[in-house]
Amino acid sequence: MLSTALSIAIGLFVLAWVLNLGRLIFGPSLPDRVLALDTMYINSIALIVLYGIQQSSKLYFEAAMLIALIGFVSTVAVAKYVTRGDIIE
Repeated sequence: MLSTALSIAIGLFVLAWVLNLGRLIFGPSLPDRVLALDTMYINSIALIVLYGIQQSSKLYFEAAMLIALIGFVSTVAVAKYVTRGDIIE
């Protein structure tokens, strides 16, 4: 039962990731593309966690934490660049 639920969840997150990739490529504006990229890294974290649950390995959770930290810092940097035009003042 858990294996089936994990497979369905992984499939749905892959679908969400692909739809976000389409928004990233064909987004009408820069803020739409930034939000799509932000959502893609969140979906990547969810995929890694689900795969870690499926494989019963703690290594994947550590990788998800690293991606979350890097994603947060990159989102802040891109937001500063979009609003101010410069990352480091």
